[in-house]
Amino acid sequence: MASIFSKIVAGEIPCYKVAENEDCLAFLDINPVAKGHVLCIPKKEVDYIFDIEDELYSKLMFFSKTVAVGLKKVCPCIKVGMAVVGIDVPHAHVHLIPLNTPADLNFSKHVEMTPEELSELAGKIAQEIKL
Repeated sequence: MASIFSKIVAGEIPCYKVAENEDCLAFLDINPVAKGHVLCIPKKEVDYIFDIEDELYSKLMFFSKTVAVGLKKVCPCIKVGMAVVGIDVPHAHVHLIPLNTPADLNFSKHVEMTPEELSELAGKIAQEIKL
């Protein structure tokens, strides 16, 4: 059965896309822990990040770095943090989260954002990403 992320890649489920290339997709998390929380995924469905073939893994990390640079321009922060948890969705993904304190990387708290706010933010971030 395809993961929710594979359904997003296939266009069966909408997302707030911020970047895409041949191998990877980045979109806003709809249940963000901070404003600007982005998920970067390989388009190929692989459950565990360390099972991804080396070439695709490298592409995902470079893609994530590029997205983080654009994200930081739109969401002021000290740094963009990166986390790979891999428990909630059986499709490898990288969390990019704007951070101002270590406490900002807390998956037990969430920021409420409307669909309109998410859409506007996705557009602003997308404009800053240079693939």
